[in-house]
Amino acid sequence: MSVAEHLESAVAEWRSALGPDGASTAPEVLDRYARTTGLQSTRPLAVLFPRSTDETVSLVTIASRHRIPLHPISRGKNWGYGDATPPGDGQVIVDFGRMNRILELNRDSAYVVVEPGVTQGQLARYLAENGGDLWMDSTGAGPEASLVGNALDRGFGHTRYGDHFQTFCGLQIVLADGRVLETGFGHFPDARARWVFRYGVGPFLDGIFSQSNFGIVTRMGLWLMPAPESFRAFFFSAPDDSSIADLVDRLSPLKKQGLLPSAVHIANDLRALSARMQYPWERASGATPMPAELRAQLRQEHGVGAWNGCGALMGPKSVVAAVEKKIKAALKGYYTVFLDDRKLAVGSRVVGGLARVGLSGPLNQRLKIVRPIYDMLKGLPSNDAIRGTGWRVRTPVAEGVSDPLDFHAGILWVSPVIPMIGSEVHRLLALIEPLYHKHGFDCLATLTLLTDRTISCVTNIAFDRREADDLRLAHQCHDELTRALLARGYIPYRASPSLMAQIAGEDSVFWQVARQLKHALDPYNIISPGRYIPRGKADVT
Repeated sequence: MSVAEHLESAVAEWRSALGPDGASTAPEVLDRYARTTGLQSTRPLAVLFPRSTDETVSLVTIASRHRIPLHPISRGKNWGYGDATPPGDGQVIVDFGRMNRILELNRDSAYVVVEPGVTQGQLARYLAENGGDLWMDSTGAGPEASLVGNALDRGFGHTRYGDHFQTFCGLQIVLADGRVLETGFGHFPDARARWVFRYGVGPFLDGIFSQSNFGIVTRMGLWLMPAPESFRAFFFSAPDDSSIADLVDRLSPLKKQGLLPSAVHIANDLRALSARMQYPWERASGATPMPAELRAQLRQEHGVGAWNGCGALMGPKSVVAAVEKKIKAALKGYYTVFLDDRKLAVGSRVVGGLARVGLSGPLNQRLKIVRPIYDMLKGLPSNDAIRGTGWRVRTPVAEGVSDPLDFHAGILWVSPVIPMIGSEVHRLLALIEPLYHKHGFDCLATLTLLTDRTISCVTNIAFDRREADDLRLAHQCHDELTRALLARGYIPYRASPSLMAQIAGEDSVFWQVARQLKHALDPYNIISPGRYIPRGKADVT
C-alpha cells in the first residue's frame, strides 16, 4: 500500500471510529492549522477531533497500524513555540478542543480534574460559579489558551502556583500502542490520594511526559489556591537600564526567604510599551531598532520606567502587612505602589467622577493598564498581553484581539534561564541586546523570578510574517542568538521547533537516553516525531 492509500484507508477508519465530523481533510481546514507565528509552516495531512479517551485510543491504534504520525494539540494556542502546526511534514493533527470537560471539582482538597481542551477562561468562569473561594493560575496567553498544554510544556503564570509543572497532579496518558497509563496513584483502584499526592509509589513518570513526545495526555489533575484572607499586588519601576542588576539583588533574598510567594515579573520598557501600542514606524522614520531618543520620549509619554515589575502578596492580614514593609525597605529609592481591591475601587470611583468633568484621562489610562495585570495576579486570564505580539506588524492591530495568527504576527521566543543574581542579568543582557540590534530588532524582555534561585528571561523576536525581509532577518537573528546563548551556558527553559534541532545533540547522553525512552514507548514514531526528542540514526520511520 502506498502512503496515499494508507492515509485514505486511515481517514475512512477514523471517520468510522470518531463519526463523520471527527476527521477532516478539507483544504481550508488544513490551511488554517498550517498557520504559524514562526518561520516555517507545516501542513497536516488531516485533522482529527476526538471526544473521549476511548476515541483517542481508537485513533492512535489506527494510526499505529498505518504508520501515520499524529501531532496532538490541546487548543493550538502555543504561539511562538509551534502554534498548532506539526513539528514536521506528513503528520496528522489531533485537536482536543472537543474534549473540554471539567470532570471533577473537589473544594475540600482544592483541585480540579480536566480534559486537555479546557481553557483558562472556561475554568475561571467555572470557578466563579462553582468554586467558592478557590483560585486558579493563569498565563498571559489569554482566556482561550489551554491549561493542560501549558503545564506539559512547563509554562508559568503569575500567582504562587505560577510554576505549572509543580501544580498538576496525576495524568492519564494514551500510549502509542493504545494502552492507557495512569500516573501517580491513578493505577490503583479507588486510590484516595490520587489527585493530591503527585509521586505515587515507584518511579515518578509524570516528568517524562512533559516537553516530550512519549504519549498523549487525556486527563490531568490541577491544584487550586484557596482565596487568601488578604491580597495585595505591588508594582515598581526603575528609571534607567543600569538599575536592573540592583533590583534583582534586592529582591533575590526575599524570594529565597519565601516572602515573595507569587511569580515576580520585571519587564523592560519595550515590553511594557508593546502591550499599549505598536512600533511607531512614522516617528522612528522607519528606523529599527527604535532610536534611543524616541524610546526615552515614549517612556515619558506612557509613564513607564526602564524596568517595570509586579508581584503579589497573599495570606493573613498581619503577614501581608509585615511583608509589605519588607518589600518597601528592600526597594527603597525605587517607585513602588501597593494595590488591593479597596484602592482599585476608590480609583474607579474617582475616574468616574473626573470623567463627568472631562479630567479622567491620565488616571483612567493607568487603571486600564493596571487592571488586567492585577487580575492575572489573582489567576484571572486576560487578552491584554496578546496585543504585544503585534509590536512589529505593519498594519493596525484592533483592541481586544485574541489570536496573533489573525494579524500576521511573527514571534520567536528566546527564553534562557539564569541564576537569580544581578551580575548574571547584566551579562545576559549585554550579550543578547547587541545581537537583537545587529539584526534590526528591539529586545523586548521580561525577567520572571519564578523559583527561589532562578530567573527565566523571556525575550522574543517580533516581526511581520508578510514581510520577506523580516522573515530573513528573524531567521538570522534567532540562529545567532541561540548559538551565542548555548555557547555561554544560557539554556532556554522551553523550545520552539526552530530551536529543537540545535539543543538536541547526537553525542549527548541525555538525548541518547531520551531517544531510548521514545523507542521503548513509541518504536514507530507515531506521536509528534521531531518534537523535543530528536530522531536517532537507528530510529524506525
